[in-house]
Amino acid sequence: MKNPQVVEAVTRRWRAALFLFMLATGVSMASWVARTPAVRDALEVSTGAMGLVLFGLSIGSMAGVLASGGLVRRHGGRLVITVGAVLLVAGLLVIAGGAALEVSGGVFGGLALFGAGMGLAEVAFNIEGAAVERTVGRPVLPVLHGCFSLGTVVGALLGMGLTAVRFPVGWHLAAVALAVAAAGVWTVRAVPAGTGRESAVTGDAESRGGDRARGVRGQLAVWRDRRLVLIGLIVLAMAFAEGSANDWLPLLMVDGHGTGATAGSLTFMLFAVAMTTGRFTGGPLLVRYGPAAVVRASAVVAAVGVALVIFSDSALLAGAAVVLWGLGASLGFPVTISAAGEGAGPGDGSARVAAVSTAGYAAFLVGPPSLGFLADHVGLRNAMVVVLVLLGGAALITGALRRRPGAPVSEVPASQPDLV
Repeated sequence: MKNPQVVEAVTRRWRAALFLFMLATGVSMASWVARTPAVRDALEVSTGAMGLVLFGLSIGSMAGVLASGGLVRRHGGRLVITVGAVLLVAGLLVIAGGAALEVSGGVFGGLALFGAGMGLAEVAFNIEGAAVERTVGRPVLPVLHGCFSLGTVVGALLGMGLTAVRFPVGWHLAAVALAVAAAGVWTVRAVPAGTGRESAVTGDAESRGGDRARGVRGQLAVWRDRRLVLIGLIVLAMAFAEGSANDWLPLLMVDGHGTGATAGSLTFMLFAVAMTTGRFTGGPLLVRYGPAAVVRASAVVAAVGVALVIFSDSALLAGAAVVLWGLGASLGFPVTISAAGEGAGPGDGSARVAAVSTAGYAAFLVGPPSLGFLADHVGLRNAMVVVLVLLGGAALITGALRRRPGAPVSEVPASQPDLV
């Protein structure tokens, strides 16, 4: 019989480990984003060609995302997070080398490794976070994603400062890789084994549920739920809005509004601060108004921010509007992940969370680079109209997020982790 005090201590360490590594992931992502203008200039490529380089991140990320859910069900979250952390660090080091040597192929390859690590780790983290929610009985995913956003603030500040003093991109990213490696070691040791892993021997109902959740067929089967499809569309739009800012905001300010590289990094930092604020303060709003109303309002606020960035000729107003963009996009991803787990049957919860996470990360990572090709024809500001349209569509279908009466904070089942 497990000692309750030991279980509570392990759970606190488990939650802290998830928060720490999401923070480190945010730092690494923002460090890359803040230096994209410098990397683009070093590689001497056009905006469209930079979009091709960014597809390395997209390809690697989608490979990691698509593999992660099945790997978690087979081996548990801790092993998947371990592999993801190794790939993240390796990818950062390769990006650093490619940028220092001014080799586009090296940056592309490093982004592919980095993306694969991020895709593997972050889907596993959503499954882990949902399991922690069920254990502690209160929302965890918004704060978990808030830690990622806080990391982007730290990374953006660091990137802005190093950009201002013209610090070499390669050395910057190599130092970030070492910090991520240290965080990864502590995290892997703190996360309990077995979360999300399906037992080979289960009861009949659990076995049938587990069978449905296994493999590609099982991942597709969960999409027969119309509500889950609508949730997937919402997360697609909200994640696309977040990912577009992460990929293009510094360049959008530099190329679209004529600011300097340091000002472009500052604008991204404002976006990251707004995202962090929204995620850390959104809990009371969710409790009072419910996820449907909050995400609907969030989509509208984000759309207003994006519209001002697109249509205003004032760089100052566009920079201020980025705050609305960030606040509006902040809660979409974590709230939809929580909603996906509601009403899950035995063995289905991990598959539902993984399916919606996959849709979100597809939009977050694959969609935004394609805007580079559109930007070659209409300009980067006009290309952002795609984001505006998606946000408008999301605002119309947020009724799918209404919490079922009596539903707990999270119904995502996961096999009991080995706490002691």
